[in-house]
Amino acid sequence: MLPTTLLEESGAKKLHFAKDVFLFNEGSEASFYWQVMDGSIKMANYSKDGQEFTQGIFKAGESFGEPPLFSGFPYPSNAVAVTESFVWKLSKDKFFEILAHNFELHLQFTRSLSERLHYKAMIMKEISSHDPEHRILTLIDYLKEKESSPYGYYEVPFTRQQIADMTGLRVETVIRSIKSLEQKGKVSIQRRKVYRKV
Repeated sequence: MLPTTLLEESGAKKLHFAKDVFLFNEGSEASFYWQVMDGSIKMANYSKDGQEFTQGIFKAGESFGEPPLFSGFPYPSNAVAVTESFVWKLSKDKFFEILAHNFELHLQFTRSLSERLHYKAMIMKEISSHDPEHRILTLIDYLKEKESSPYGYYEVPFTRQQIADMTGLRVETVIRSIKSLEQKGKVSIQRRKVYRKV
């Protein structure tokens, strides 16, 4: 969300992370602003038995982990590289200095945080009161609205496992549900990719 030139001028560091490496852990102090240059990073929680719940997946140009910077609480989730990734890391003080001098950027962050709150509220409602097919379609439709497509369909950019981790379902349930949704004409599957009409 911050322009590259502004990050460089403010002394942000460019860091490289291999796949599955943790950038920070749940409960650790939030002292930096993070932004993806290339690759993808997920924010995730893990239960004692190893079950994962993905809070969000962030790609090039997107930032992550900002709420604790504004409110002063520890990171509520772990940040993990989904693929080999390159990220910007900027000190908290420099980040707030940028926002103090750039009203439009500050407004963009406010919008972004509001969208994430909306997403979390929507997911919590789905998990607590809807069947798996409905959960999956709601997630796909939310993602579809965020990304415009010049084609007549939206390609879901996540694996079945990632969809399971984002909806609180087992991967076997996601596989069965997607096949059922295909039979009902609500999604299509081509070369193992899931598509939804725009």
